Amino acid sequence: MPRDCIPQISRREFLAATAACAIAGPAAAAAPKSGPYIDGLSFLPQRSAQIRESRLDAFLCDVSSGKMDTDEAGRPFYHRTFELCDQSIDAADRYIQQHHSDVRLALTGLDLAKPGPPAAIFQFQGCEPIGRELARIEHFRNKSLRVLQLTHNESNAFATAYTDERSGTGLSPLGIEGLAEMNRLGVIPDVSHASEATALDVVSASKSPAILSHGACRSLLQHPRCATDAMLRAVADSGGVFGVFMMSFWLTDAPVPTPEHFVAHVRHAVKTAGIDAVGIANDNPMAGLMTGDRRFDNRTDMKSYAPWWEANRERGIPGFGPLPRHAVIPELNNIDRMPLIHRALLNGGFSASEADKVMGGNWARFFKDNLR
Repeated sequence: MPRDCIPQISRREFLAATAACAIAGPAAAAAPKSGPYIDGLSFLPQRSAQIRESRLDAFLCDVSSGKMDTDEAGRPFYHRTFELCDQSIDAADRYIQQHHSDVRLALTGLDLAKPGPPAAIFQFQGCEPIGRELARIEHFRNKSLRVLQLTHNESNAFATAYTDERSGTGLSPLGIEGLAEMNRLGVIPDVSHASEATALDVVSASKSPAILSHGACRSLLQHPRCATDAMLRAVADSGGVFGVFMMSFWLTDAPVPTPEHFVAHVRHAVKTAGIDAVGIANDNPMAGLMTGDRRFDNRTDMKSYAPWWEANRERGIPGFGPLPRHAVIPELNNIDRMPLIHRALLNGGFSASEADKVMGGNWARFFKDNLR
């Protein structure tokens, strides 16, 4: 490795990273695959061969689309629209038709059981594209949408997001109607990014299991974007799955994020929700978070998060203090993350059968039973 690519860290940071890597396992020590690998949230890559390179058997695929907007105070936020999502889900379907040897579309649990290339399950992050027109849920289901997240980073007509958790309110009357329509159509509710009140309301009102496709544990890092133990237990009790994601600033406030910080969230989630309710998620591009044509560098690229992070701080949202020092775990920010996570789980004390459940067995069971 060229010298200018070597991170310059303090002795204390070096020792902390070394100790963590001793627990999690060296990045090069990938585990042999012994069960399905399923990602709780990723995206269709520009280069379709990456889907096979990832060694994934299936992945929850966000196919929603939006644009940057500003609120009344001129602060930036990402806003999904019906028109843009209508275009993006059609584009995702065309992508799969054009690259059918690399990826297939899963519409039912039976589709996942069939042999073939990795399977994509279409998902939207947030109900903004639905607006107040509940007929749009069926419109998008007819276009292969199978998972619908109630909120993203902003509250909407259906429910409050984590950014409004202090309000103590969850599902709106429209949200209750919308959830019933999702249940009728077989669209799986996803409470990622939701406030605690929203997540608990969804689980209480839903006639089908709910998932939290991608998140972290608030017991390990105090931030409203992270799920409380009550949320983890509720999702598990509903029959759903919680996916631990890769966003390192919501995994640890340590100066150097390591695979062990990720494993710690898996371990806490298993302790809280049970070994049958925890999986893996990504929430970054399949090949890792990039800055232009190069891999994201925690040392130099965090400024890209500054406008959004500082806007949330100006709004007084808890947890958005100084800009964090990292967004990715470097060892896992690549196409090889799944076998590396597998090894980290084994080195972290999980048995082979437990690791297989977390790596994809739990997601496989859930979608087999609930995808229709």
